Amino acid sequence: MKKKQSSAVSFVLMLLVLLLLAGLPFAAWLDLSNLVDTNLRRQAKDLNSIISSVRGYYAANVVGRVLASPGTTKVVHNYREIPGAIPIPATLSLELGKVISEQQQNIGYRFVSDYPFKNRPPHALDAFETNALSVLRGNSNQQLAEVSATVFSDQVRLIAPVIMGQACVDCHNSHPESPKLDWKVGDVRGIQEVAITQPIGNNVFAFKYLLAYFLLIASVGTLFILLQRRQAAIINGMNAELETTNEFLGSLSMKISRYLSPQIYKSIFSGQKEVTIHTERKKLTIFFSDIKDFTATTERLQPEQITQLLNEYFTEMSGIALAHGGAVDKFVGDAMLVFFGDPETKGDAEDARECLRMAIEMQHRIASLRMGVNTGFCNVGNFGSNDRMDYTIIGAEANLAARLQAIAEPGQIVISYETYALVRDTVVARALPPITMKGISPEVIPYLVSGVLDSTGKNVQVFSEHMTGLDFYFNAGMIDSTKAPQNREILQDALRALDSAK
Repeated sequence: MKKKQSSAVSFVLMLLVLLLLAGLPFAAWLDLSNLVDTNLRRQAKDLNSIISSVRGYYAANVVGRVLASPGTTKVVHNYREIPGAIPIPATLSLELGKVISEQQQNIGYRFVSDYPFKNRPPHALDAFETNALSVLRGNSNQQLAEVSATVFSDQVRLIAPVIMGQACVDCHNSHPESPKLDWKVGDVRGIQEVAITQPIGNNVFAFKYLLAYFLLIASVGTLFILLQRRQAAIINGMNAELETTNEFLGSLSMKISRYLSPQIYKSIFSGQKEVTIHTERKKLTIFFSDIKDFTATTERLQPEQITQLLNEYFTEMSGIALAHGGAVDKFVGDAMLVFFGDPETKGDAEDARECLRMAIEMQHRIASLRMGVNTGFCNVGNFGSNDRMDYTIIGAEANLAARLQAIAEPGQIVISYETYALVRDTVVARALPPITMKGISPEVIPYLVSGVLDSTGKNVQVFSEHMTGLDFYFNAGMIDSTKAPQNREILQDALRALDSAK
């Protein structure tokens, strides 16, 4: 899940970087477009001002003076046909527009009117020009502009009104070819239009440093993305390898755990214990058990049957041991060794009590068990070589536990005095004849557990006997009161059967 979330975040960041990089040229294009638009408006206004000034100067200082002093010079629209004649302002504007349009590829000039002289073709007006004439005749104190743009160029069309002066009114109202003879000073005769087209590419190099910077940023960003993708691919590969390795190690550790006590396995894999040849001296409670005459009992069984029987037996007993916190050390034939106090301990007394509780529960499951328990100091840890180690215990106290188990009868729990001293408030036990142990100079007094004490201190009797024709275990403290009549009836039937066999 974390891996998927990390991949999603990386993808979003990469997409954001790409969008930002893609937005840089768009932003530059917007800047260029705005710059071009501003320049076009300024140029159109300047050109319009120039043409208007030329027309005004020509009308006032040339045409006006000639008209004021009549002579041989004539001011006519067809001045080319009459020697010595000069053009009227309207003709000047029309011809000036042609000259400007021919010499300037990106600048156009038009002087048009919806009232052309009769001998001239009508002017073709588009929707913008027609609308401009209508608007300007309503208010001539303004200029109208239209901006159009494509991906590669912008165009500005600026229209200004052509206003009739006194000289123009006198000429037009008296000219035989004029379509309108009632002009007044201030009327809008037509429109003067300046159209400037500016390719955006012409201004690109005005931002050469900015564009170079953008190109550098884009290159660095692309390189960063490629490196990130490469790094992500490497990390994903490493994660895949780690997942495979973790799965293998998890499977391997589960298999190894079958060979170790869970407490020891946990302490090793958590780092609490090192896998080195090292032992510690600790006070432990050691438990030995086996089944009396197991070999003789199973000698007629096949090895497969014995194996199945032992596996079921040890599975049951190991579960009980682990439930009480015991560390299962080893299995030897039908015998098992369990110790309390390492790697985890609840204190000497509580460790001993848990061991006795475990022994009683095992006795309840298998009445023929012989069990021995001793408490004392042992060396515990890793024994062996650097190539093969065994986590176990050694010491005379462990040997004493094995000896106590050996003198126990089937169904009996024999404990040492050291253990009895720790659990005497929870069990009822009686001393047995002293025994001697090699390596232990004083005699050892074993104690046979004959019962347990309940929470009120009352003795709960436990009867356990194993002999030919009799395999008997009875713990009064574990009897369900609702089933007491049934248990009593079974015992009475057994006694009647015993009496009838005499």
